[in-house]
Amino acid sequence: MLAWHLSDRQQGRYTQPEEPILPPGVAAVLSVLRSSAVVVDESDVVLKASAPAFAMGFVRGSTLLSEELGDLIRQVRRDGQIRETELIVPRSSGSPRHVTARVAPLGSRLVLALVEDRTRERQLDAVRRDFVANVSHELKTPIGAIRLLSEAVQDASDDPAAVYRFASRMLTESDRLSRLIQQIIELSRLQGDEPLESPTPVSIDDVVASAVDFVDMNAGAKDITLIAEGEEGLKVLGSEKQVGAAVSNLVANAVAYSEPNSRVVVTRKRVGTTVEISVIDQGIGIPEAEVERIFERFYRVDPARHRSTGGTGLGLSIVKHVAATHGGEVRVWSVEGQGSTFTISLPQHPLHHEGSAFQGLASLASGADSARHRPDPTNIQHDQEDQEERP
Repeated sequence: MLAWHLSDRQQGRYTQPEEPILPPGVAAVLSVLRSSAVVVDESDVVLKASAPAFAMGFVRGSTLLSEELGDLIRQVRRDGQIRETELIVPRSSGSPRHVTARVAPLGSRLVLALVEDRTRERQLDAVRRDFVANVSHELKTPIGAIRLLSEAVQDASDDPAAVYRFASRMLTESDRLSRLIQQIIELSRLQGDEPLESPTPVSIDDVVASAVDFVDMNAGAKDITLIAEGEEGLKVLGSEKQVGAAVSNLVANAVAYSEPNSRVVVTRKRVGTTVEISVIDQGIGIPEAEVERIFERFYRVDPARHRSTGGTGLGLSIVKHVAATHGGEVRVWSVEGQGSTFTISLPQHPLHHEGSAFQGLASLASGADSARHRPDPTNIQHDQEDQEERP
């Protein structure tokens, strides 16, 4: 018996070692991959998975949850051929996830699956397609109108009154076309949200005065009272042209969507280390379901009204990108049928902030409360102490 045990032990010592569960270095590589990586054995048991695989819901414990990915792995195991395909993975909330899966054999027993999330790319492609389609449509409308008006001028060449009327319409359409092209150019420059290369001090007083003057004629035509108030001498660091365009777009929108004989108020104030510029109107307001989408390019709450207001659907997108480029944000408060308040918050100019430390300390005491208040759009008051608290 002793000799038998000794022989058996010697034979076991020289037995061929089994193939390791994971090849050397594979676990270390999977731990640093950004893509979802899963290694399964011949029984479809998950031996190793990267953190994104768990986060995206492909793996739970040692179980592979995706049936489509499991079928692809079994096909690769049968014939040893590398396969790649696109999968649509449903999610409990939100739109489905679009992924690209690449599956390859890893040794004689294991299979490696790499999954890349392409949802963001699909969304960007959809945005680009929509943008091109919308630009084409928006450009086609004034160009077609100018062509029709040109033909009308030719036909009415012997009627000076008709020629004058058609020529005036042509001028309006050409102005609209020029404004659209200019906004597309501005948006293309801003859409990267990259920091400004050479920021300069921007006077908020000058920006607000220019914006009010820009829409003064349109406001007068509708008997809308424009009021500019708030703290004077505020400055931010950035591009005066961009900040001016953002504020002008907000004021122009407020006038365009306000009823006659109403008010539009532009306020500016310091809140901590930021400067807030608010545009308050008593207009038609925005439905709650539409608030999240109003900053999308070419999106309009009421498409039927854009022809009468002359809007391009790009103004609020420009405002959003200007705020992001300057390290700030834009907020909106609105009640349908009562009015809206758009607020751009931008970092204050650092030198100006240091030079007015006393005023800054004073604003800290009241800024937290005043930032949550706005004038009632049905009864706008000049006294900032009578503001109502936002819902």
